[in-house]
Amino acid sequence: MSDRFAAAYDALLARWPAGTTELTVPTPYGPTRVHAYGPPDGSPLVLLHGGGATGTVWFANAPALGARHRLYAVDIMGDTGRSTRAGRPLRTPADLTAWLDAVLDGLDLPATAICGHSYGAWLAAVHAAHAPHRVTRLALLDPTQVFAGFRPGYLLRVLPVLLRPTERGVGRYLAWETRGSAPDPEWAELYVLGATRRPPARPVTGRTADPAALTMPLLVLFAGHSRTHDAERTAARARRAVPHAEVAVLPGATHHALPTAAPGELDDRLLAFFAGA
Repeated sequence: MSDRFAAAYDALLARWPAGTTELTVPTPYGPTRVHAYGPPDGSPLVLLHGGGATGTVWFANAPALGARHRLYAVDIMGDTGRSTRAGRPLRTPADLTAWLDAVLDGLDLPATAICGHSYGAWLAAVHAAHAPHRVTRLALLDPTQVFAGFRPGYLLRVLPVLLRPTERGVGRYLAWETRGSAPDPEWAELYVLGATRRPPARPVTGRTADPAALTMPLLVLFAGHSRTHDAERTAARARRAVPHAEVAVLPGATHHALPTAAPGELDDRLLAFFAGA
């Protein structure tokens, strides 16, 4: 881990509330970093970040969510962060769900509520379909590869950045996607540095998740100005695919700026939904 990335990571971690605990959970795929906060007897809530965001990204939401829940913000294995690949190969979605099962076992969570953003929402949906008995309630924040694929125009913009990432290029891409709702500048620095690390992170990806398998209570929030997909159209598809879900579009929100921008509205919706957990 580069000194600059480590410093940016620690700067965001320092913004978590006092009492946050750093956990290292052993798994067959390597040690996993987890940021834990909230009352030990609070109902558990596992947080899965978007690609390149790291578990530190939930710093803005931790004070409100952690007042009622025991939070576990995980650095997803294979993505940038402080979880380290070691042991079994991590290559497929089945490997990734087995890894998350091992993390939940290590945290002594036979069942828990889960909230995922972007790539983390895809992982949360895939895992919930794989092990519905382990997910009491599920919240998906601007999920990708769950109810729709990526917009072709978005792919044309992001693929060159993924193939040849530079700090300038990644920064320009992030500014383009978050127009009008700039993400937290310290988090944006972490994202840029993480995207340009050598060797690059290689997150596990796979087929689109099956929304019909999401039988647990479900909240789906779309970013109204997301560049990744058409929020209103994708929200309509979500309502048809999972009629029991609570689905809403957050006006003005952008894909990457969730959850760091306007955390109050997001926290209120999540707290109301997870009150039944």
